[in-house]
Amino acid sequence: MNIAIVGATGNVGRKILEVLERKELAIDNLYLLASSRSAGSKIKFKDKEYEVLNLETFDFSKVKITFFAAGGKISENFAEIAAKHSLVIDNSSFFRMDPQVPLIVPQVNADHLNDIKKNIIANPNCSTAQLVIALKPLHDLFVIKRIVVSTYQSVSGGGKAPMDELIEQTNQVLKKNKVVSKNFTKQIAFNAIPHIDVFAEDGYTKEELKMTNETKKILDAKIELTATCVRVPVLVSHSEAVNIEFENILFIRILFFLESIFLFPCSSIFNNEQKNGQKANSP
Repeated sequence: MNIAIVGATGNVGRKILEVLERKELAIDNLYLLASSRSAGSKIKFKDKEYEVLNLETFDFSKVKITFFAAGGKISENFAEIAAKHSLVIDNSSFFRMDPQVPLIVPQVNADHLNDIKKNIIANPNCSTAQLVIALKPLHDLFVIKRIVVSTYQSVSGGGKAPMDELIEQTNQVLKKNKVVSKNFTKQIAFNAIPHIDVFAEDGYTKEELKMTNETKKILDAKIELTATCVRVPVLVSHSEAVNIEFENILFIRILFFLESIFLFPCSSIFNNEQKNGQKANSP
């Protein structure tokens, strides 16, 4: 199987390469694509160096699957061109709410892959993906009515430049030097900023609206959801605090609750806490 990765030099592109190597997929030919600025650079994959090719001149008829990991503008300009020859898996937000493009989290709604019209598959916002994996078994059992979610998102969500800025700002603060913010609305070092992406007219940020709209498309359009998304000074890893109201509250039993999450793919339960350095059972 021949595979292409658009945006191979970026954080997400390199993470896709890591996953492909870990999964040990049988790849006959791998094409790493980026802008003309990055074309000609080298990336190692499975102990072999690959030259990065120019996206603008690439022939997509060479590949079966193309991953897009270069942002919405690149997907807007090139994804449908690639989709004429290969199956496109798009990591950007551009196609997520297109009614003709399935928005997929495999553990949750893989059945939606049966209805691919444009030869494009979208995947959701990072915070939405981890949320719906936890919600799916609960919704199947008890029917979710309402969700209030607060996210605490690392700077990696913004790419390499914000990660570099967090490191630089932290050094500057510790040295008691002046801090200049380039990729954030405020200083991110030793701070928390409830502002990810731009604000919409209703006062929510686009990041918060993505979580609402994408959860409805993936899981159930009838679920009511409100989100508050906060950027925190952590390099990698997001976390979420989720409050859920169910329709079928009379049928909820704690055993089924625990089993439903524990048995669902990619979910784990931690039922203990640390007290004075010792592990103790939670009430």
